[in-house]
Amino acid sequence: MLLRIRSRDGLERLTVDNPNATVGELKSLIQNNLRIPLENQTLSTNQNLLLAKSADDLTRFVDMANPNLPLAALNLGHGSIVFLAYEGERTVAGPNFHPAGSFGRKMTMDDLIAKQMKVTRQDNPHCELVSFDRDCANAFQHYVNDTLAFAVKRGGFMYGTVSEEGKVEVDFIYEPPQQGTEENLTFYRDPEEEKAVEAIALGLGMRRVGFIFTQTVGQDKKDYTLSNREVLQAAEFHAESELKEWVTAMVKLEVNEDGAADVHFEAFQMSDMCIRLFKEGWFETEIGEDQDPKLSKMKKDVVVGVKDTREVDNDFFLVVVKIFDHQGPLSSTFPIENRITPVTLGALKTHLDRAKSLPYVKRIADFHLMLLLARILDVNADIPALAACVHTQSAIPEGYQLLIESMANAS
Repeated sequence: MLLRIRSRDGLERLTVDNPNATVGELKSLIQNNLRIPLENQTLSTNQNLLLAKSADDLTRFVDMANPNLPLAALNLGHGSIVFLAYEGERTVAGPNFHPAGSFGRKMTMDDLIAKQMKVTRQDNPHCELVSFDRDCANAFQHYVNDTLAFAVKRGGFMYGTVSEEGKVEVDFIYEPPQQGTEENLTFYRDPEEEKAVEAIALGLGMRRVGFIFTQTVGQDKKDYTLSNREVLQAAEFHAESELKEWVTAMVKLEVNEDGAADVHFEAFQMSDMCIRLFKEGWFETEIGEDQDPKLSKMKKDVVVGVKDTREVDNDFFLVVVKIFDHQGPLSSTFPIENRITPVTLGALKTHLDRAKSLPYVKRIADFHLMLLLARILDVNADIPALAACVHTQSAIPEGYQLLIESMANAS
């Protein structure tokens, strides 16, 4: 008879010629054909065996502990599944392993890879924690709460620093040109504007460290942490960054104990497996209106627990990150780019007049102000130089001060 052996490596098949075979004989066949030593094997007809995390857990599965027990006494027959846990490592390949699919169909290499692509929860993030500058976080949430009323989605890229210990500090948020609806967020990315953003970040000693977006009040009624569309978008930006500490932050309204609504921040990392699946093209990127938003669809089967499936609960891809706050080196009082009201040079004059009592370097220590200056000044020389002065709190050269003042007065 043919028995199917399910292990952490997927599904393999063994032919048992003796109709009166015992558990001990089956273990010998596994040793000879699958190259797993007898003493390393634990067998059971209970699929929960594959969820065991320790040696103590394994001792609970005793239905196949007796080597003299006939397989027939366990109601095992042609096509039955036996679950196998084992210690150690092995390579699932070689002359003794002849995989076949349903009805004897030879498995392709893609089938074999899929059998070994196991989606599990990742316990620990690469990012120790994320800390938000209070002013920049407030400027973002204030707009989506007071102006957009959390009716449509909004997003941005977070910039800051990453410490050697994996601590991420977010000091400003750049909001690209975008269109938000209740369910979707589309960025219309502007390469020239992003070049200026990167020039400012470089001068400030910062880099892009994450993606932030809002969930709408309509989404709050749905039974998911992140929707499948949000998982795809977060995975795309994470994969693009090549930064292992990359953070995805989500902002939403949450009802408190008094029945009032509070703005709530949550932070995650997309799991290593999520990013691998995205980079290798496993995700179905076309999402139908009738699709369950809490499930991500795969193009091929993956293994979740002991089940082959093409639908994965989005929560499997999320690794929670602790949130803190801090007071960073920049202000966030200048009007922010790509919002409903366009930013003009008139805003520059108003801002400079309001901050007249401060040193000049403090007056321009705002990312959004420097992004406006980048429309006119050289992003390859002037902008990094100004940002470097802000970074080191050095005096702004008089020539730049005169140039900025003339821009403000021309409005």
